[in-house]
This record gives sequence, structure tokens and C-alpha cells, in this order.
Amino acid sequence: MFNSIKKNIPNYITCLNILSGCAAIVFAFENKLPVAAYLIVASAIIDFFDGFTARLLNAKSEMGKELDSLADVVSFGVAPAAIMFRLMMNNNFSVEFELLPYLSFFIAVFSAWRLAKFNLDEKQADSFIGMPTPACALFIASLSFLNQNTVFSWLFTNTSLLIITAILCVLLVSSLPLFSLKFKNIRWKGNEFRYSLIILSVILLSIFQFPAVTLIVILYLFLSIIQNIVCTKKIQ
Repeated sequence: MFNSIKKNIPNYITCLNILSGCAAIVFAFENKLPVAAYLIVASAIIDFFDGFTARLLNAKSEMGKELDSLADVVSFGVAPAAIMFRLMMNNNFSVEFELLPYLSFFIAVFSAWRLAKFNLDEKQADSFIGMPTPACALFIASLSFLNQNTVFSWLFTNTSLLIITAILCVLLVSSLPLFSLKFKNIRWKGNEFRYSLIILSVILLSIFQFPAVTLIVILYLFLSIIQNIVCTKKIQ
């Protein structure tokens, strides 16, 4: 019995991810976007700890892998799509374009597609191909706070939100190689881009707090592209 409980501890943690994601969806539809954003952050933290716990307890399982993906569809697919939907609905679409906000749910569709690809692709054990769903979700969540600043009002026009949605959907299923934050050792060499992202992220968060996540995700993409160029030149 004890072994059964031990084996399922990571799965119990994953279920908390699902609950947090469901709550985020509810708050998003109620237009309480900052609360929804914090719940997505909570899901991201839980998502880290369920994997960490599985490795710590040596309790990895196929069920855990599938449950984790299902949780991610909710928390990093449907929840951010609901936030984007609410952001669009807060604008005044003309009658002929009133269905456009529903395009935001393609974020959920492409997130599910990306997760399915990830589960079948063994090449993504130490890196990613395409934008990870948590990064996409956190980017959208951070928009909930930028929306409160008139300086960024241009980001929340109907056209801008639709363009952001399209770009994120493409990035989710793209073939763009992106590095992960999985460290094989603690040396600087070989981890330069990981350490650079962490250091710059801490600086940005200390200055801008949650809205900094938007910049951090862009920085992550930028550093990954630079790493790809550097690696390509080394091979040549």
C-alpha cells in the first residue's frame, strides 16, 4: 500500500495542476485576469514539482506522463486561451467581426498538438522543438498586467491580439530548436545560455515584476536562436 501511495504522489501533484488550471479558466471568463494569471503561474510551479518529485521518488510512469500532458492542455492551453479570449472580448469588435475573439481558442488547439508531438518525440528529452506550452501560457498571462498600463495599449488592439495569437500558434508547432533549463552539470561552459537567461530573468523580474515575463519569453526565444547560430557555426 505504501509503495502504491508513493508511486502516485507525483500524480496527486499533477491533479493540483489541473485544479489550478480550471480555476484560472473560471477567473479568466469572469474578467479577473490577474487572478487567472497567478493561477497559471501556480500551475507552472506545480508542473515543475510533479516532475521533480517523480524523479526524486523514482516514480516515473506512463500514466504520470499522460496525466501530465492532460493537465498541461488545461493549464497551459485552455487557460491562456481563455485569457486571450477575454482580452479580445474587452475590445469592441464590429458586428461583422464579432466571432474573431473565438480564434483565441486556437491557442488551446495548437498547445494540445504541441504536447502530443512532444510525447512522441524522443529528441526533446534535453531540449525543445517548438515553443514549450508553459512559456506560451506565461507570456499570455503576463499580458493581463501589461493591459493595466496605458503605455502598452497598442498591444491590446484587435489587430495586435490576433497577430500575437497567430505568432504563438505557429511557434508552438514550429521546428525551432529551443534550449531547456535542464542542467547536466553546474559548469558555465555548455550552460552559458541557460545561466544568461536565469540571471537576466532575475534582473528583469526585480525591476518589472510579473510584466517582465513578456520580456523573458522573448529573451528566451532570442537566446535560443543565438545558440542555434553558434552551434551551427561550430559544426561548420
